[in-house]
Amino acid sequence: MAQRQEQEDAKTEVTEVAPNILRMQLPISMPGLGHVNCYALVDDEGAALVDPGLPGTPTWKALADRLKQAGLRTKHVHTIVVTHSHPDHFGGATRFVKENGARVIAHRNFRFGLPQTEPEVSVEDLAAQRDARAAQAREDPAAQAKPRVDPWRGPTPWGGERPQPPAEQRRRWSRMRLAKGGFVPAISDPVEHGNVLRLAKRDWFVLHTPGHTEDHICLHDPEHGTFLGGDHVLPTITPHISGISSSRDPLASFFYSLDRVAEISGIKQALPAHGHPFSDLRARTEAIKRHHFERLDKILEISRDIGPATVEAVSKGLFRERSWGPMAESETYAHLEHLRLEGRAESVRGKDGKLVYTLR
Repeated sequence: MAQRQEQEDAKTEVTEVAPNILRMQLPISMPGLGHVNCYALVDDEGAALVDPGLPGTPTWKALADRLKQAGLRTKHVHTIVVTHSHPDHFGGATRFVKENGARVIAHRNFRFGLPQTEPEVSVEDLAAQRDARAAQAREDPAAQAKPRVDPWRGPTPWGGERPQPPAEQRRRWSRMRLAKGGFVPAISDPVEHGNVLRLAKRDWFVLHTPGHTEDHICLHDPEHGTFLGGDHVLPTITPHISGISSSRDPLASFFYSLDRVAEISGIKQALPAHGHPFSDLRARTEAIKRHHFERLDKILEISRDIGPATVEAVSKGLFRERSWGPMAESETYAHLEHLRLEGRAESVRGKDGKLVYTLR
C-alpha cells in the first residue's frame, strides 16, 4: 500500500494556504504519522499558532525555522489554539506560555492524563505504515522499523489488556510532567461550541466535535470558507475512535460531529492537522462514515458466523493478524458498544471478567 499523506515526513517549506494562514509542517515520531501541521494565523500583533506540535527542542527549533521563513520569530506568538488533548497538538504550547505569556485556547473540557490510552490513528493505518517500513527494510537492511508497542497490563471495560504508547515515549512524557512546569499547558481561555474567536483579522466559530477525543474542537471561518479540522476529518486516514472513553457511545458522538461538519456550506479549504489541505469536506466526512458503517456490518457478519464471542475474538475476525492486540480490541469494543446501544447486540460478563457479545 502506498504511503498515506499523513505519514509523509515533515517538509521545511512554509506555504500560505488561505489569507493570513501559513501551513508549517513539524516533525513528529508517533506510530502511523510523519508530521503534524501547525498553522500560523497572522495579524498585526504577530501570530496565533494552531497545534504547535510535540514538546521538546526539535519541535521548538522547527517552529523557529518556519516562523523565520515567514518573517516572524517565536517571540511574536501571542496565542496558542489546541484542537484536542493529544501531545502532538499541545506539547509545544507550554514554552510559548513561559517565554511570551501566550494565552492558550482549548475546549473547556481539555484533559490529558498519563498514561495516555490510545494512539492517534486507526489500526489499519498503523498496520499499513508498518508493512511499508518492513518492505523498505527488506530492500535496505539499514532501514529500521519502529519498535513494537507493548500493551499495558491492566483492566479495560471489555476485560482485555490496555493499549499504550511505546515505552520510551511514556518515560519521556513522565519526565516532562515531573519537570518544573510540566508540559501540559494551563488553558487560559477555555471555549465551547458556538464561541467566536478573533484570529488572523477575522472571526472564527468554535465547533465542538467529540469522537476522536471528547474535547476536540474545529474552527470555521465563514468569510473565506476555511475550516481548521484538527484530527476530526483527515484527508486519507481515519482517526482512532477509542473504546476507552467516558462517553457512553464515542462512535455515535463521532458520527454526530461528522454530520454537523458536513452541513457547513461554502467550505473552500479544509486544513487538517495531518496530511494536505483539501476542498471537499462533505465528501470526506461521508467517506469516513462509510468506513465505519462497513466495519459495523462486518462485525455483524462475524457474530453470525462465530456466535457469542469476546471482544478479542471479534477483533481477530475484523482485523488482519498484523493488527491484533489491545488497540484493535479498543476499536472493536467501541463498535460493539455502538451496536449494543442501538439494540442490535447484547453483552454479558463471563466468569473470567470478559464481556461476551451476542448478535440480536
